[in-house]
Amino acid sequence: MTRLFFEQALLPQGWARDVAIAVDAGRIVRIASGSQPEPGDQRHRIGLPGVANLHSHAFQRGMAGLAEIRGTSADSFWSWRDLMYRFVGRMTADDVEAVAAQAYVEMLEAGFTRVGEFHYLHHDVSGSAYGNPGELAERIAAAAQASGIGLMLLPVFYAHAGFGGRNPDPGQRRFVNSIDGFSELLEASRRAVAGLSGSVVGVAPHSLRAVTPVELEAVVTLAGAGPIHIHIAEQGREVDECIAWSGQRPLQWLLDHAPVDHRWCLVHATHANSAEIGAVADSGAVVGLCPVTEANLGDGTFNAPEFLDRGGTFGVGSDSNVRIGLTDELRQLEYSQRLALQARNVVSSGDGASTGRALFEHALRGGSQALGVTRTGLTEGGFADIVSLDADNVALAGRSGDAILDSWIFGAGRALVNCVWARGHQVVRDGRHLGRETIARRFRSAIEGLLLG
Repeated sequence: MTRLFFEQALLPQGWARDVAIAVDAGRIVRIASGSQPEPGDQRHRIGLPGVANLHSHAFQRGMAGLAEIRGTSADSFWSWRDLMYRFVGRMTADDVEAVAAQAYVEMLEAGFTRVGEFHYLHHDVSGSAYGNPGELAERIAAAAQASGIGLMLLPVFYAHAGFGGRNPDPGQRRFVNSIDGFSELLEASRRAVAGLSGSVVGVAPHSLRAVTPVELEAVVTLAGAGPIHIHIAEQGREVDECIAWSGQRPLQWLLDHAPVDHRWCLVHATHANSAEIGAVADSGAVVGLCPVTEANLGDGTFNAPEFLDRGGTFGVGSDSNVRIGLTDELRQLEYSQRLALQARNVVSSGDGASTGRALFEHALRGGSQALGVTRTGLTEGGFADIVSLDADNVALAGRSGDAILDSWIFGAGRALVNCVWARGHQVVRDGRHLGRETIARRFRSAIEGLLLG
């Protein structure tokens, strides 16, 4: 058993002083505030629960910064996607594992302790199936194990290039599957993560443009009672094409034709109108916001204030991993609302309330729900996913309570993350992942091979 002692820690009921947390077998077995430190305790100043990154395409970390050159016509998500297809078209299984491990190290160093890997890369570079359908799922699992991050693996069903069952494009050759092939992939994915503590497998119909209604129904059936994640209403063009195909907007169509409930994570939902926002909130589904990627791709801004007023639940994800940071996502979310509304402290829960606390707790709650974590935050019986902040950093001078979160999110960022425990195992010390150098060398070799080879 390990005992951690924090001078102050954020518990579900609020900030507490002198908090002792006993950890055994990856879970918190006892929490006591108003305690005294004991010999052998690991002593820290500030303790927070780790937050789940609910949406990641880990392989895209390898192309971060490569799409920031304007082409001959206006750039958009769609021109970025063409570059992504060319990049991923060359990645070997070793490359995928190396890049994913690096992405997961950076997530842990930023305060994310669990990741939802929206995994849609399944076949070899020619588009042919591996002899083992779970080859690349096993590489994602290996990257998670090497880094220590908690994993929800979301094998993606992808079959078409557009609404109405359009045949896939050549650039999608590594993604596409039949329902029978996806069923085999799902079973292989479950085997791939079987040895990972606390791992979960869900399903992910990629988007309404990539599946037919019959296929969507089949994939949802394969999920059983498990989580279901889907990209939805990310771009204006997607909305227009969905209306042309069905006469309905994407969220409207999904809510009318699928059993959307608390198991679902609707990723992006950027272009949701007022009626759809209310219906999603009423469904109990989580909206998976990826503010840094949505800004980087020029997708648009989700209407967070209306969604929260309706009782909606959201979490955050790093998506394309162009930049990995919990505080980056939360800060970008709030700033996007400020720019849209020309107002400040938009996501705050009310007069006199901390914006940082509201952002953090929404992301904590929504991320946990989306990734199948039933006990949220620092709670007895929950996973020991814990982050300590460096109280000696000048950004926290004189701060306590919610002012810590405000200063971390808006004034400092990942530099404040000191130590991280994932399922009770310490994976970050003094701001650096314990396996950082080894994993970085493998990542560097893979990227140099892809870009220079």
